[in-house]
Amino acid sequence: MANYTGPVCRICRREGVKLFLKGTRCMTDKCAIERRSYPPGQHGQGRSRVTDYSAQLREKQKLRRMYGMLERQFRGVFKRAERQGGVTGENLLRLLEQRLDNVVYRIGFALSRKQARQLVNHGHILLNGKKADIASITTSVGDVISVKPKSHELLAIKSALEVTEGRGAPNWIDVDREAFRGTINALPAKDDIGAPVNEQVIVELYSR
Repeated sequence: MANYTGPVCRICRREGVKLFLKGTRCMTDKCAIERRSYPPGQHGQGRSRVTDYSAQLREKQKLRRMYGMLERQFRGVFKRAERQGGVTGENLLRLLEQRLDNVVYRIGFALSRKQARQLVNHGHILLNGKKADIASITTSVGDVISVKPKSHELLAIKSALEVTEGRGAPNWIDVDREAFRGTINALPAKDDIGAPVNEQVIVELYSR
C-alpha cells in the first residue's frame, strides 16, 4: 500500500480541522480550511448521516493522517499502547509523540511532520550522536536529537528554525537552537500534545 500523494489540503478539509500538513501555508489565509470549510468532492456541502461508527472512524483517520501513517503502522502503535499499563488512549498519543520524525518537527527542525520524516530518511538527523534514518524510532527520556554538522547549512532546516522560533517547543523537550539540538527531558503528557482528537473513541473503534 503506497502513501497518499494527492493534495494534502483535501485531507484537512475532509477531517474538518487543521492538521498542519503544509507548514507555513496552514497559518495563512490561503489555508484550505479558511477558504472552504466543508469536505471536498461533489457532495461535500450536502448533509451526511453521522453514526457512532462514522464518528469513531473520523477521529481515527484524523489522528492517523495528522502523523502521516498508514493504517497498518497506526494499528501496530495502537497494539503497543494496549500492552502498556495505564490508559490506552493516552498511551497511544504518547507513543505517536515519541516518534523520531515527530520530535524533529516539535523541536523546529522542520515545518511539517512530512518534512521532518524526509530529513530523517535522508540521514540529516542524529540520535544520541549516531545517524538515525528510521522515522518511526521511539525516542526516550534523555535522548538527544540533533542535526548532523554537515547539514547545519541546509536551507530547509535554517528556514524552519527561523519560522518556528516564536512557536516554542513543548515542555518535554529542551531545545538549543544555536547547537541544532533538542533533549527529551520527560515523557509527553496528554496536555502537552494538544491533538484535536478524542482518543477514547479510537480505543472504542478498535475494540469493536
